[in-house]
Amino acid sequence: MEGGGVGSGALLVVGDVVTDIVARHRAPLAPGTDTVAAIRTVPGGAGANVACWAAYRGCPDVRLIGRVGADSAAWHEAALTRAGVRSRLVVDAEAPTGTVICLVDGGAAAERTFLTDSGAALRLSPADWSPRDLDGVALLHLSGYLFFAEPSRAAARAALSGAHARGVPVSVDPASAGFLAETGPERFLSAVDGVAVLLPSRDEAELLTGLPDPEDAAAKLSHQFPTVVVKLGAEGALVARNGELPHRVPAPPARARDTTGAGDAFTGAFLAARLTGADLREAVSQGCEAGARAVELTGGRPPDPATAA
Repeated sequence: MEGGGVGSGALLVVGDVVTDIVARHRAPLAPGTDTVAAIRTVPGGAGANVACWAAYRGCPDVRLIGRVGADSAAWHEAALTRAGVRSRLVVDAEAPTGTVICLVDGGAAAERTFLTDSGAALRLSPADWSPRDLDGVALLHLSGYLFFAEPSRAAARAALSGAHARGVPVSVDPASAGFLAETGPERFLSAVDGVAVLLPSRDEAELLTGLPDPEDAAAKLSHQFPTVVVKLGAEGALVARNGELPHRVPAPPARARDTTGAGDAFTGAFLAARLTGADLREAVSQGCEAGARAVELTGGRPPDPATAA
């Protein structure tokens, strides 16, 4: 994935599909009693969000593999289809669809806290993967959540191995600083060795390297991964390659409503741009634009054609 884009073909995302329950509260949470909130149930999941944003930002062929429960499989499939994503959702006979409760502070920062029940999402297994899934694929993206549990870790390794065998570049978004800390940076870095593009947040990059400065962390990571893009939220993003920082891209101004999925929006738009021929700096700029758009929406997906005005 050098400067001039990836090449023609599909984007395949392998990752989590979950149901988000977003609760936006303006007053501080009041333990032991009620806190008024605006609550919505929306489709989510880091992997699914990335796929939807990639399709929304112009990638003509976006595919998704994930695992859900029978309780909401049809609902999720319909939402993905409306978003322009060709999904293959494995229906788990035992576990329900993963659920995330997103507590969103109604203040200016719109910061969010997640309560996560991964459910079927992290039960994706190597049996759910086939080398044929890479037919026509120009880029494979793996959600970092897959690397935080078995058997999804094994499924991610199978997909990564298959992509390497075909010469298909792979990108990974670490996805969660909390789960990353539990798993351990060294174990995660070992699992994703050979990935072409790593897209961590500031917290994830610093955790992976033990360095307190995102520029230093990005430079260090770029000695293992050919391209590292560190997402800095309202401060934009920076790019590192071969220990150098060739680009730092600002984010456009945004009035934050809900920061859930902003990093997924960035990743989806960045990958769509690369697949449609954008150079690295332009792709990062488009990622920043999508992230800014995402924080003005509720939930982690782009506008749903069925409900958008």
